[in-house]
Amino acid sequence: MIRLLKVFILAMLLVGCNRQDPAAQIEHLEGYWEIKRVEISPDSVREYKFNESIDFFDLTGKKGVRKKVRPMLDGTYQVTDDSENMEVIVEDDELFLQYTTPFDTWKERVIYAEEDELKIENQEGIIYHYQRYTPITNESYETEQ
Repeated sequence: MIRLLKVFILAMLLVGCNRQDPAAQIEHLEGYWEIKRVEISPDSVREYKFNESIDFFDLTGKKGVRKKVRPMLDGTYQVTDDSENMEVIVEDDELFLQYTTPFDTWKERVIYAEEDELKIENQEGIIYHYQRYTPITNESYETEQ
């Protein structure tokens, strides 16, 4: 009986520790993010080895913008026309990003946000797995040779 109680307490601790504080997630959102994998459903996952464009999240307080940018070989970024105004919202102890364009408004749920990893779920249940983008520059190429 005691063994069963210990297992139950351990399971509750693991489940309870798995949920992130929304305030802690916000501090990791800003920056350049590259999509590595998209889960359309548990049986349908698409892996990305290379992305022509990446997402740039720029926040001031709880408002900001998400832009698509194209990394250039010289370490700079070419900004595309794709841009959405964004607001960070905390509801029911979860973090949401509400986007607004002249044509539409929608919300996405932040599942997980850490320094180098980000997971976002859209309204259709599709989960986007991001990793922090690290630019490939001529300097890094030269040091590898």
